[in-house]
Amino acid sequence: MAGSVFRITVPAACHGMRLDQYLAQAVPGFSRGMARKIIDLGGVHMDGRRLRRSSQVVGQGAALEIFVDGEPQDIFSIGEENILYQDSYLIAVNKPAGINTQPTPARYKGTLYEALIRHLDNPFRRGTRPSLGMVQRLDRDTSGVLVFSTHPGSHKPLSASFSNRSVRKIYLALVDGCLACEQGIFHSEIARQHRTNLMKSVDRGGKEALTQYSVVERFAEATLVRVEIPTGRSHQIRVHFSEAGHPLLGDIRYGGPANRCGQAVPRQMLHAWRIELEHPITKTPVVFEAPLPMDFLRWLECARHPESGPGGPDKQG
Repeated sequence: MAGSVFRITVPAACHGMRLDQYLAQAVPGFSRGMARKIIDLGGVHMDGRRLRRSSQVVGQGAALEIFVDGEPQDIFSIGEENILYQDSYLIAVNKPAGINTQPTPARYKGTLYEALIRHLDNPFRRGTRPSLGMVQRLDRDTSGVLVFSTHPGSHKPLSASFSNRSVRKIYLALVDGCLACEQGIFHSEIARQHRTNLMKSVDRGGKEALTQYSVVERFAEATLVRVEIPTGRSHQIRVHFSEAGHPLLGDIRYGGPANRCGQAVPRQMLHAWRIELEHPITKTPVVFEAPLPMDFLRWLECARHPESGPGGPDKQG
């Protein structure tokens, strides 16, 4: 059922039924409990509007869309371990892999954006929605630092700093194989391919993408690289290394291997490690760093000590 979309029109016989009751009856494989969970996540839309209550009554002729992404249905919440910095104008967070940055048709609740709204909500000002400005995003399976504005006065200057390329963004990535050079630059125009929904370098009609890299550490079958992207195009790091013959480990969509150095790769091994920028209000330089997550560290340890096997580093505590 992963990645499924169900589109149904409510018949006259079901007019006035509760939403969860109707979905359990109308969608193959749905139970009432499952319907309630998907409604709570935000995966059910009626006449183009996201529904949030299982008790919502459906009417004859209503057009329902049900999106099921097949991902875990646990609700992500911001914890202290996720907060790298917070003041009255900014918040910098360490996004875990496996969490959507922004809402999708299949879910609103539990995305990083929604979790931040809950985190910033003032219990003494009920009915007042927190001010949250999103100026960047990370792919679902990319971990690392993201910066958001949290005050109307900081939205515009923070957005401008990203658009005029005055923000320095540094990533760490594990790529397949051994890079020939210690450092290099990829520079192309990239555009989305409608047939595959993947990004690709094109001769014309795309957007400029500039990727700079330097080798940090070499392994038998992979290379750890430090990457800077003056531009911020969708998937540009993944595209450039894939097209160079060194896709990211675990990045199946762009040709990356699922196994290397005798172990499975849990995800695309890309981590947004560091952001340097000027504070939008105080104008002082600020630096935010997100430590490497455990899955990345485990893989590095296994690659450095292949004789211990995939389980070796875990046994060291």
